[in-house]
Amino acid sequence: MNSQHKGPIILLLIVVIFGGCSSLNKTQKGAAIGTAAGGATGAIVGKATGNSALGAIIGATVGGVSGALIGRKMDKQAEEIEKKVPDAKVLRVGEGIVVEFSSNVLFAFDKSALNSDSKESLNKLSEVLKNYPDTDIELQGHTDSKGSDGYNKKLSTERASIVSNYLTQNGISSNRISVVGYGESLPKYINETEDGRALNRRVEFLITANEKMKTDAEMEGGTK
Repeated sequence: MNSQHKGPIILLLIVVIFGGCSSLNKTQKGAAIGTAAGGATGAIVGKATGNSALGAIIGATVGGVSGALIGRKMDKQAEEIEKKVPDAKVLRVGEGIVVEFSSNVLFAFDKSALNSDSKESLNKLSEVLKNYPDTDIELQGHTDSKGSDGYNKKLSTERASIVSNYLTQNGISSNRISVVGYGESLPKYINETEDGRALNRRVEFLITANEKMKTDAEMEGGTK
């Protein structure tokens, strides 16, 4: 993509995602994003906004009629997660879903072992994920700014990996799951306060369409 065109496209994507097109529903926003975005643009947006999940979802969009059909399926799944997993923050973006668990739900400070409350929350989420097998799940681990960069990256990866293993034990295919640890590099909240640091200690679930769902959407939409 020519660099002189990146700025306007990024601005358009951010405006669409965060409510600039108030007349569009979530599914229509997904179709609009997919029309303009690709993997490279998704990476740019993720870096520009400090939101790796947002960038990855944009990079995975199909767009057009197929993207709209995928969006409808994601709407349904997001609604089910919100209903059955009250401890999670659920955000619908384009053709994907971001589910965020803060560390105080999943892990104790500086720990990577799941407690009983964590397991209960993941059990509820697993039941929903089983109902939607045609989705991929990327687990993104994050930490606050305390400790060294290397230590925090390792801890964030360990936490995401432990969640991945637990999902697999609960019947989620390991082929659907990927893991990445960002350490302290992508804070969403202010690290200068204890509350902000606690919120930055989080694991995010990035849910996107797999190749089967994309192919089915193309067939249903008459684009293949």
